[in-house]
Amino acid sequence: MSKFIIPKTAEMINLRKEKIDGELAKATELKKRVEEGITRYETAVREASQKANMELQKTKDELNETVTRKQSDLAARLNAEIEQGEKRIDAAKNKALQKVEDAAATLAVDVLAKVGFAGVSLDKAQKVLDSLKKE
Repeated sequence: MSKFIIPKTAEMINLRKEKIDGELAKATELKKRVEEGITRYETAVREASQKANMELQKTKDELNETVTRKQSDLAARLNAEIEQGEKRIDAAKNKALQKVEDAAATLAVDVLAKVGFAGVSLDKAQKVLDSLKKE
């Protein structure tokens, strides 16, 4: 009987060993594929992160360029408006000064007429005032 049982047991042990070896080989192959997948995943994540950072920097640079350009445009427009405003102020000031000078000449003629110098013309009074203004 031992002649039948021992060879049968040895055969069963060999079959189990082959099955276990096969399963271990499959597990090793599966582990290798999983590790390769993890490596591919990590590479893809790293590349996506680098690409996202590059895109972010590009967008940031474009926005900075746009802001700088708009600030320049605004500064130029504001400077032009300031210059126009200063010209309007100068024109209004000159107009007001001319009115004051005209009123001064008229007043001078009226005062001179009241103190007995009725023959002084408005033009003559303006010339006298102009000469005084130059001094």
